[in-house]
Amino acid sequence: MSERSMKEILRKIPSLKGPLPDEDLTTLPENPHEAFELWLVDALDAGVREPHAMTLSTVDENGGPDARVLILKNVDSRGWHFAIKASSPKGEQIKTNSQVALTFYWSDLGRQIRLRGPALALSPEECASDFLDRPIGSRTAAMASLQSDVLTDNEELNRRMAKAQAFLENNPDHVETGWRVYAVAPSVVEFWQGATDRNHKRRRYSLAEDGKSWLIDRLWP
Repeated sequence: MSERSMKEILRKIPSLKGPLPDEDLTTLPENPHEAFELWLVDALDAGVREPHAMTLSTVDENGGPDARVLILKNVDSRGWHFAIKASSPKGEQIKTNSQVALTFYWSDLGRQIRLRGPALALSPEECASDFLDRPIGSRTAAMASLQSDVLTDNEELNRRMAKAQAFLENNPDHVETGWRVYAVAPSVVEFWQGATDRNHKRRRYSLAEDGKSWLIDRLWP
């Protein structure tokens, strides 16, 4: 495929087609946690598929950016939660540099939420509880997978999966070593409402020096 034909294909794909909500972002709550909850409910009511899917961005030891899609597990006063294996590439990157970013995008509503801050590990008890609350298939995969390692034997994963499942059936209270739940405590959260005329709306929450209150700004599109 030529470069020109690729450009033509991309230009013909509609974006922000609408109809989209015309929301006054100044009516959002003074706290980004509450604002996120309102928008999440809107997304669920609108039938957005997997609105809890988010992009986690990290950097490696050389400062190279990395990103992947995860599922949001909870939001509370400590931040936005996600669960991973500490031995995974993202786990190793967070160990080196805890500063991360999360991005939500709901195309049906033309909405984007971005936040960044340190990823703080929760208590061992909370990590264990998260693991045990997962379906056995999810726990089996977490135990069996050597995440992002090179897979040279097509049957190796099947063998590891079968072994892990048998182990869990006999040890239902087992918690995988290195299972971690993190809460991203944001320093900045931005809510973005797209518009078909490109006159987008943006509202930014920045954590104040007291670490408790939020400074709120309206931004240019």
